[in-house]
Amino acid sequence: MNGPVCSPQNGECEVETLKRAMGLQNGHPLTTSLEEQGDGQSFLKEAFNVILEEVLRKGTNVQEKVCEWQDPAELSALLDLELREGGENQQQLLKRVQDVARYSVKTCHPYFFNQLFSGTDYHSLAGRFLTESLNTSQYTYEVAPVFVLMENEVLSKLRHMVGWPDGDGIFCPGGSMSNMYAMNVARYRAFPQVKVQGMWALPRLAIFTSQESHYSVCKAASFQGIGLENIFTVKVDERGCMIPEDLEDKIELARSQGSVPLLVSATSGTTIQGAFDPLDRIADICARNSLWLHVDAAWGGSVLFSSTHKHLLKGIERADSVAWNPHKMLMAGLQCSVFLMKDTTDLLKRCHCANATYLFQQDKFYDVSLDTGDKSIQCGRKVDCLKLWLMWKAVGSRGLGQRVDKAFENTRYLVGKMKTREGFQLVNEPQFVNVCFWFIPPSLRGSEGTEGFQEKLSKVAPIIKERMVRKGCMMVGYQPQKGRVNFFRMVIISPQITRKDLDFFLDEIERLGNDL
Repeated sequence: MNGPVCSPQNGECEVETLKRAMGLQNGHPLTTSLEEQGDGQSFLKEAFNVILEEVLRKGTNVQEKVCEWQDPAELSALLDLELREGGENQQQLLKRVQDVARYSVKTCHPYFFNQLFSGTDYHSLAGRFLTESLNTSQYTYEVAPVFVLMENEVLSKLRHMVGWPDGDGIFCPGGSMSNMYAMNVARYRAFPQVKVQGMWALPRLAIFTSQESHYSVCKAASFQGIGLENIFTVKVDERGCMIPEDLEDKIELARSQGSVPLLVSATSGTTIQGAFDPLDRIADICARNSLWLHVDAAWGGSVLFSSTHKHLLKGIERADSVAWNPHKMLMAGLQCSVFLMKDTTDLLKRCHCANATYLFQQDKFYDVSLDTGDKSIQCGRKVDCLKLWLMWKAVGSRGLGQRVDKAFENTRYLVGKMKTREGFQLVNEPQFVNVCFWFIPPSLRGSEGTEGFQEKLSKVAPIIKERMVRKGCMMVGYQPQKGRVNFFRMVIISPQITRKDLDFFLDEIERLGNDL
């Protein structure tokens, strides 16, 4: 890979570099004690020392725990959460910092497989430190000149990767918000009078999405007054991909009920199985029916960096909008999400603008088109572009593509090992880096298909999950789905993961579940 990657092997070297940059050597600040200094900068250096040691060094070390589990009542007592009339001294506050670090889940740990994000990129982390320190809001060039220009550049580059030479977009606080933007903009394009007249100006609208789409599609419909009953869920195949023929049937069904079809939300990388909907065929249907095509690529969008695997997103350039979360597969750090649009008519701004004169004055001394905040439904908006920009600058597009390819390579290795080990049963051959499987303990092997087998199997994953969390050895998610009893969803993202780590994962599942 281009550029350094956080790993248990080289992580300590990176940490030492960060320490020197912050005035820390040998784990101690280059200042006198907090009692003597008594100032905020000294406290900050000590707090950084805790972060570097407890979170970044220990948090990436396979010999350390992923989490130090405490039950809620015990943890509340340990943290001393009560807020009092008087403040605490700096030594007491440092103890609070240490406790927060100690009892929090280390998502940068090699054995954290629980969510669709993991690992740490130090360049992105430096960007997060910098933006938090500068503490500005990304709405006008006046207060965020560097970041307005930077956001425009990053959004432009991402749009080109989708396949759009021009367009629009904005950084959002998460993929759910990006999906909400898509629904709102699609409605405004079709019925612009809704902005002034409200719901009275609208017919009954219909939204179409797959059975395995993200729950934020339902939340968006509810939040915007479209209503859950007006979401038509489209059937999926065994892998979890939308079936285009059923989409056409659902569109006709909606029309027969007096609804006006508005938007299709396709998914590129479903949350559980990592399925990719057939975008080209869905785009054909949307074109015939004049529907807005939104692609929720929050999870799978980063595959566009891979020349080997980007075929999974074939047809994405035909979409009207795309949601993409670089904080997931690219490890840009929470939160880093974008909403991208093909539109070049300023639709995003026209839909959301309120023209606040105290922010967006039109007689400023610079180009007011750089005041992009009126495109957003927010006023104050965090700077999320720097963490991605700095990481991208460090490793380049090729380096980011290698991260994606490494995740696929690790997935193939793990799946191959599972197929040769007794007790591991795949739910489906993975299309992406989500590996869904059951672990069948020795006591249940050979009884598949018998009465009571499924009920017993459903209890295996929750028990193993509890054991691993209480032990602190690793974290992996589980869930039931579509008539399938509880199964594990192993997510492989971080390039810090080695084959030795994957072997440990399989061994640990066996150790935790063999006696069930």
